[in-house]
Amino acid sequence: MTTQVRAPGPALRLLSYNIRHCRGMDGCVALDRIAAVIDACRPDIVALQEVDAGRARTGGLDQARALANRVGLHDHFHAALRVGEERYGDAILTRHPSHLVRAGGLPGMPGLEPRGALWIEVSVGTHRLQVLNTHLGLRAAERSVQVAALLGPDWLGSAEARGPVVLMGDMNATPWSRAYRQLARTLTDARRIAHQRAGNATFPSRCPVLRLDHVFVGAGITVDRVMVLRDGLARNASDHRPLLAEIGLPAETRDVHGALGSPSGSAALTA
Repeated sequence: MTTQVRAPGPALRLLSYNIRHCRGMDGCVALDRIAAVIDACRPDIVALQEVDAGRARTGGLDQARALANRVGLHDHFHAALRVGEERYGDAILTRHPSHLVRAGGLPGMPGLEPRGALWIEVSVGTHRLQVLNTHLGLRAAERSVQVAALLGPDWLGSAEARGPVVLMGDMNATPWSRAYRQLARTLTDARRIAHQRAGNATFPSRCPVLRLDHVFVGAGITVDRVMVLRDGLARNASDHRPLLAEIGLPAETRDVHGALGSPSGSAALTA
């Protein structure tokens, strides 16, 4: 009779960071400074917001590609806003094999900045982790509609949202906001799993008082730690502080001969 044992799932370091097109609190655009902040965290997956590509104000640089090259990661980019050849939006960097699942706009309101989301599947050993990055709007009604879309059939309610799920980004939503409560009904704030109740404000960077940046996780994911970077470089590189979460993917079942069984706790997330 075969005996099975439970083996811990892979551990990952996630980083969510609104980089404000690499413009620091001193007014200088310094991509190398943002790269240094990211590299110091040793992340496996990075969700970036407010990323420029081909824009005159940042020298026409593809910032997602340039940052990925500097820190040794692979990049995915989605332009929520396009004006001619200039693009602006969100990016995900990862050190693991990955592929794009979906990138698109979110519902908004006339005259307001377009918002979008980016979804990739990351392969970590036998696990397939669904990673979404977004930057929600500034108005409460706008954010609520955008969250409903993210939880709907085109995104997290899709049949493609199988297995462990992570949603990261600048939600522009405090924990007492409607948008946050909508997300918390389906996903779990990583900070709650880590039993942290204070100390995760991310905005404004020089003296953070608002917790606008979040990491939400789906069923089966464990969280060891969530922290906001507080060193001098992170304090000045952008108007947001980076948010780091250390997570564990669902445990695996192995028999006594070492054959890998099916991952546990990776039920599909549906709306």
